[in-house]
Amino acid sequence: KYKAGMWLRDSTAGIGTLTFYNPSLDIVAGLGHGICDSDTGMLIPAESGQFVGAEIVGIKKSTADETGELHGIFSGGQMADMSKNSITGVYGVNCHNISGDVTAKIALKQEIKIGKAKILCTLDDEGPKYYDCVIEKAFANDASAVKNMIIKVTDKDLIAKTGGIVQGMSGSPILQNGKLIGAVTHVFVDDCTKGYAIFAENMLNTAQGVANEQLKAAS
Repeated sequence: KYKAGMWLRDSTAGIGTLTFYNPSLDIVAGLGHGICDSDTGMLIPAESGQFVGAEIVGIKKSTADETGELHGIFSGGQMADMSKNSITGVYGVNCHNISGDVTAKIALKQEIKIGKAKILCTLDDEGPKYYDCVIEKAFANDASAVKNMIIKVTDKDLIAKTGGIVQGMSGSPILQNGKLIGAVTHVFVDDCTKGYAIFAENMLNTAQGVANEQLKAAS
């Protein structure tokens, strides 16, 4: 006999990194890649959601056999309403309680150089810190929206703590010559010190689109 049914996903939650807040647009952007269903691989529609603070309470290190992850708990108040879950990341509006000590201009993809850079990420209760990495490749002419650069973690302290790139570091800002050039997005399973990164320019373009949608809805 044939049977009919429904498969429902009523909510999702996780730990990721907020990449930037643009005060002129009043938009926050994070992750650098979309939130996808673990079974289908498809983007989850963002009917509603919130950006809230998180406290990192532990780290599972990456190994040759398994990708590690940051363990965290939600803490603090709401930072923004989630407005869009797109291929380039998650974006929020109605921002408040946003604070930070680092301001930077966004570099265009043509400005990015092969060589040394810094990853800014939070691994414990001491807050965000800079860690050394290298930009090995930048695909400025490629059509991909997300996998725009190949990066390699070279910082001994970061490798000692995490083994390289771990889940939860997605969205961690990458800076070069004082400018925001991108964000960590994916880890290479066969070498956890390497991974992909997205151009910050691509995330800014999506943020501009979100801001335009807000203006259109308000008019």
